Amino acid sequence: MKSLSRRYFVKSTMAAGTGLLLMPNEVFARSKELLTPSLKGKKVLYVYGGWKGHEPAQSVDLFVPWLKSEGAEVTVSDTLDSYLNEELMNSLDLIIQIWTMGTITKEQEKALLAAVKRGVGLAGWHGGIGDSFRNNVAYQFMVGGQWVAHPGGVIDYSVQITNHKDPITKGMKDFSMHSEQYYMHVDPNVKVLATTEFTGEHASWIDKCVMPVIWKKYYGQGRVFYSSLGHVMSDFKEEPLEIQKRGIRWAAESKHHPKEVLVSPVYK
Repeated sequence: MKSLSRRYFVKSTMAAGTGLLLMPNEVFARSKELLTPSLKGKKVLYVYGGWKGHEPAQSVDLFVPWLKSEGAEVTVSDTLDSYLNEELMNSLDLIIQIWTMGTITKEQEKALLAAVKRGVGLAGWHGGIGDSFRNNVAYQFMVGGQWVAHPGGVIDYSVQITNHKDPITKGMKDFSMHSEQYYMHVDPNVKVLATTEFTGEHASWIDKCVMPVIWKKYYGQGRVFYSSLGHVMSDFKEEPLEIQKRGIRWAAESKHHPKEVLVSPVYK
């Protein structure tokens, strides 16, 4: 009888006093909180430069204050030599790059690829990572696609959300754009979240072609998020901006959240 009373006392004390035992709903809530993408305390390298038509400098004014408001520790750089800073690269959770065209040295590329492969996230948009270094196929393999055309230049087109379950696009509705409609060569294993359809008005042979606009993928252990939206900063309104923010948060969690299974053999 004495031993039963002792066990009851210990069990009651743990549940009521120490907080070591949690009810199932509390466990679920805590697990959900731990798996919710967040930039708080994340170390971010924001690299900008390249062709000025995509407003790399203006992007700093738009995104860096937001990153800091989310609790991120941000290093802003206007040189690709940042990728050669081994101490910096080893400390990062995320790289955001907006660098259209230009060139990257073998050493810079090698350091960037190695960082993402071991778990640093990469996020970007439009030509900032989707048309950065046209001669570097290993870099393009990491991003998951490469810009090749925008028929008609700045035109009206629509974007269709194709994945309504993924947290990045959940709750989003289809929307319209007045911008460049990117035609890209795309890795068939990216997880496509949104698409656009070409009309053929400016290139008849691509009429009704459906093209990925937003995707996520892995390169090694690193999460990669890409959106072809964002030709200029005024494009980042409502859905395009919210999706980009969600994608950035997702990519920052490579080292902290379980790896998702994204490979889908679409041609099988």
